[in-house]
Amino acid sequence: MTRAGQHASTPRSHGATTRGLDHVAGSRLDEGRFGRMFRRLPAYLPDDERIAAVAAVMAEPSPPDPAGDNDAIPAGYTYIGQFVDHDLTFDPVSSLERRNDPDALTNFRTPRFDLDSVYGRGPRDQPYLYDQADGRSLLVGEHDDLLDLPRNGQDTALIGDPRNDENVFVSHVHLTMLLFHNRVVARLGDFPEAAPQAGEDAFAAAQRVVRWHYQWAVVHDFLRRIVGEDTFDDVLPREPLVRGGREVERPRLRFFNWNRQPFMPVEFSVAAYRFGHSMIRAGYKLNTTVPGLPVFTSEPIGEADPLSHFGGFRRLPPFWQIEWRRFFEIEGKRDPDLQPTRAIDVHIAPPLLALPPEEAPGMASLVRRNLVRGARLGLPSGQAVARAMGVEPLSGSELGLPGRGPAPLWYYVLREAQVLAGGRHLGPVGGRIVAEVFLGLLAADPSSYLRTDPGWRPFLPGAEAGDFTVPDLITFTGFGLDEV
Repeated sequence: MTRAGQHASTPRSHGATTRGLDHVAGSRLDEGRFGRMFRRLPAYLPDDERIAAVAAVMAEPSPPDPAGDNDAIPAGYTYIGQFVDHDLTFDPVSSLERRNDPDALTNFRTPRFDLDSVYGRGPRDQPYLYDQADGRSLLVGEHDDLLDLPRNGQDTALIGDPRNDENVFVSHVHLTMLLFHNRVVARLGDFPEAAPQAGEDAFAAAQRVVRWHYQWAVVHDFLRRIVGEDTFDDVLPREPLVRGGREVERPRLRFFNWNRQPFMPVEFSVAAYRFGHSMIRAGYKLNTTVPGLPVFTSEPIGEADPLSHFGGFRRLPPFWQIEWRRFFEIEGKRDPDLQPTRAIDVHIAPPLLALPPEEAPGMASLVRRNLVRGARLGLPSGQAVARAMGVEPLSGSELGLPGRGPAPLWYYVLREAQVLAGGRHLGPVGGRIVAEVFLGLLAADPSSYLRTDPGWRPFLPGAEAGDFTVPDLITFTGFGLDEV
């Protein structure tokens, strides 16, 4: 075993047909289902006392230590991660009160990077998402001299996934994606590469351009930052294969395998991909005018001062338009007011330890909720997953938990990033899970750029020809670039 996680054989994680927490039939999972990457590993079932002990270690002191910032990742990528999560997964069924069988859970999002959270079921099935003036553009709200998500008379957002109104930052990401689509529609004729392909109308062509540029940015900008260069290059090598005179990308998957349809691994959705919770800052500065505020309030949302937090499910107050320069390096410039994420580590910001009842009914601490959910879904321990990957597990002293024994997979992924990568990106276990799921889902999607045309390169304007980043996407829309 090595810390780098290299080993020669590729274990087949799926194929059995026995149902149950320890035997999930990965090969029989249909699209839209949850399952396991490591179904042969035993469940780790910490008791309530152990969960409480782990949760106590994960509480970040208040006020936060400035040394806990991660200058390698600007703060906006936290909410790109949340948006991507909502694009891939939605589980309204599993319970914190009982054990759950992943094979019996339905993922109410398609496990694809297809922006179904933006497009819904399309202009015919959900016409209220679209501008009927042309039938191709998405509706955008406007009030008080600012842009907002489209809303009804009760200020409920009319969008493909209501979770993208959970906070002001993810709502601005969703709004930016609406504007990105509309900008592509408006400029479709400017790019010969965007011409409709066989069987496409103008809407389908615009949708393809939007999706493929989004997928590229998610992989080559967001994912690369999150998992680190070494893991990224191992799963998606820097030296692409050559086919028909063109360089193509082919991911190398060792642990995420399926026979018929890809699925959503619970090791990813319930543990590894929850790294983003540790990146959340205790407070943010939205723009020049609005003071620094926390994302959440511990009070019931209806009772809290609406100008005291950045919680969502409401129309944006006046002057609450985002300045993206505070969240991303726009046009390659690192603004003096740019806010970094917090380090990827086991310390969770205080606002997440006391969520309002609307956000966390019955259990206010996000840390406890994540740990309990992992136990209820029977996730293996972090050490067991590391060994299955051929990675030397963290030692007891490196884990930093009271006593000896297994560590919950979510905690392990965060601690591994802290110990082995200084909190700048995920370690070999967490990074490999996230990279393989991202690239495996893309490779399996018959409409993705990676499956349809693996030699494709972005053509919309960006800082570098043939590349496209999240800041490039923002710049293309022209939104959030002015001082408020």
